[in-house]
Amino acid sequence: MTRPAILVLEDGRTFHGSSYGAEGETFGEAVFTTGMTGYQETLTDPSYHRQVVVQTAPQIGNTGVNDEDDESGRIWVAGYVVRDPARRPSNWRATGDLGERLAAEGVVGISGVDTRALTRHLRSRGAMRVGVSTVDLDPASLLTRVRAAPEMAGADLSAEVTTAGRYTVEAVGEHRYTVAALDLGIKRNVSRRLAERGVTTHVFPATSSLEDLLAVSPDAVFLSPGPGDPATADGPVALARAVLSRRVPLFGICFGSQILGRALGFGTYKLGYGHRGINQPVLDRTTGKVEVTSHNHGFAVDAPLNTVIDTDFGGVEVSHVCLNDNVVEGLRALEVPAFTVQYHPEAAAGPHDADYLFDRFVELVEKVEA
Repeated sequence: MTRPAILVLEDGRTFHGSSYGAEGETFGEAVFTTGMTGYQETLTDPSYHRQVVVQTAPQIGNTGVNDEDDESGRIWVAGYVVRDPARRPSNWRATGDLGERLAAEGVVGISGVDTRALTRHLRSRGAMRVGVSTVDLDPASLLTRVRAAPEMAGADLSAEVTTAGRYTVEAVGEHRYTVAALDLGIKRNVSRRLAERGVTTHVFPATSSLEDLLAVSPDAVFLSPGPGDPATADGPVALARAVLSRRVPLFGICFGSQILGRALGFGTYKLGYGHRGINQPVLDRTTGKVEVTSHNHGFAVDAPLNTVIDTDFGGVEVSHVCLNDNVVEGLRALEVPAFTVQYHPEAAAGPHDADYLFDRFVELVEKVEA
């Protein structure tokens, strides 16, 4: 038996539905994701920390949950909004029900919502604070607390999602290279993708120093995805600048791309409603290839598209662009061994058009080692 629930946005727009997952109330930033599959990977992605995720796909939970597809050790979303939850899972890999797992981990959700109308509202008005409650069904009362909740702009969240201590993911097969990864909210599939290429990855807490990273004699450094406003991440930015100064190969994904962008001297800004889903078209300007890619970012790097930019570390150019809105999706340094992409080549779950970027990372290391 489900309880009534309400969702209230900070502009006062209210949606009514039924509880899904845990009962109670939650607050965060309302965002939508357009992926039709991969909800388990979305829920366990640390980059969604403190966000209430709206699924645009109408039916969620059909394949249940399993013990293999988590991208971290827990569900990170602040809340979950769906239209039509599956009454029972049906998949040979399923080991449980999505609604039951949400409840077990204390994730407050709401179902029966017109997610199309909600998504159109967020797309026109922008991502905003939101509250979901099964205990306070008075929209005016909930709205007061929504407007008192912290905003995503200015939020420093990497310390809340990072590993408590260093750990290692060994290379699969013959060991070729060692990477020191700064965990700003890393997904498990990053280390898996590197391991498949003979890379041993040492994953470090977000507050680690350059000396900590260098202690494992890395052939390269990786800056991971993660949540929050990159404008707050002064420590990781300083670390990235130190790595650039030593000419150690450096690769950044998503939040890590924004950190490296700041280290190169660019600013960052908040997107209106962000890019979230597994069907975003991106142009690789170095090859002319268009990729269908996985995204989860609400901030972007502010860099000019059609020129080589002079920085403290030499020339830098925009290497990837989103074809929906011309947002910068990647940077390439021309005089130091560093590059970034704003989206997710590890892409769990799918697509895998951009998987080659891990090969490009290994090739960068090979070039420096030669």
